[in-house]
Order: sequence, then structure tokens, then C-alpha cells
Amino acid sequence: MIRRMGCMPKIVDHDARRLELVEVTWKVIARRGFDGVTLRDIAAEAGFANGALKPYFPTRASLIRATFSHVFGRTNSRIATSTQGLAGLSALRAFAAEVLPLDADRLDEARVVIPFWQVAIHEPEFAALNDEAMLQWRNWIRGWIAQAGDEGSLRGNVDPMVAAESFLTFLLGSQIAAVLDAGFNDPSQLRAQLEQHLGLLRTG
Repeated sequence: MIRRMGCMPKIVDHDARRLELVEVTWKVIARRGFDGVTLRDIAAEAGFANGALKPYFPTRASLIRATFSHVFGRTNSRIATSTQGLAGLSALRAFAAEVLPLDADRLDEARVVIPFWQVAIHEPEFAALNDEAMLQWRNWIRGWIAQAGDEGSLRGNVDPMVAAESFLTFLLGSQIAAVLDAGFNDPSQLRAQLEQHLGLLRTG
């Protein structure tokens, strides 16, 4: 029997719907903070009926995890593009420029990851997600510093492991400073700080 067109079931792209909800969530968190965000808030912001999020994100925690992963993925996508074909300290500079809050979009990303870190202090599952993300960045930084050493552009007295951790600490701290102390950490100041850190690594 031929089904009438009007009775055809609506096809929903679940991956697209999940992405839509996560995009809404990270923008809401950037505006309101973590504590004020509920599944009801996100449903209303996305134009969904209350409860419509359950098939995609059954709990608030699952939505928050997906949102952090999405924001981290956004940053990594930019990093992949900006560091393509680069090595050593040039790649490190390009990487840092994508992490530092140098525009409104990246500042919003900082406003999302800061409260995520606060939750991760007490939630092992969130902490593990953050550890995985930071390990990836840590390995990239170490690799680029090692390349600088191979190229002869790294100062001879630099300890590569200490330098990598110091650089990562600077990047993470800059996200907090840009949000809470913007008067001393605007984009031009953050770029100057970045060059200061790179200068401590570079020969000559």
C-alpha cells in the first residue's frame, strides 16, 4: 500500500540536532555562566518544547560534557588550519594565537572553559575529559619545542619539559585573566605577553 505524503514520518538528523543544541548551550553559558543553565533553558533558547532534549542529552551533565568537547574541538580545528606547514616556534606562535582570547568568539570560549574547570575540580569524569584535552595540547607544545631545538632556534639553557609546562600554564592562565582582568589582558597585551614567552625560548 502506498503511504500518503502527508503521513510520511519526519526524518530528523540527530547529529545535526545535537550540534545545534551544543552550539546554543555554549553561547548561553558564555552569557549566563554555568549555574544558571538548565535543560529547560536550552530547550527554550533553541525553540524546542520542554523535554525535547532528553533523546539527545538525557542529563545536564551529558550536555555540559558535549559542550566542552565541542568548544575544545572548535579550537583544535582552528589550530590545525593555522599551524599547517609550520614547525618549531612558528607553529607554537600560531597555536597560541588560537588559544588566547584575542577576539569576542575566543573570549566566549574562555567563559565556557573556566566554569568547566571549576566543576572538574570535584567531578572525576569532567576532570578526565579535561586531562585528555590538555594532554593533546601538551604533546603538541613539547613537539614544537623539540623541533625548535633540532632547528637550532631554541636557547641552549632551556629545559624543554619545563618550557612546555610554563607555556601551557601561560595559555590557560590567560583565559582567566582575559575574562577577569581585561584591563591588563586585552588582545594587544596578550600578544605582547606571547612574544615575551617566545623570546625566552628563542636564540639570539
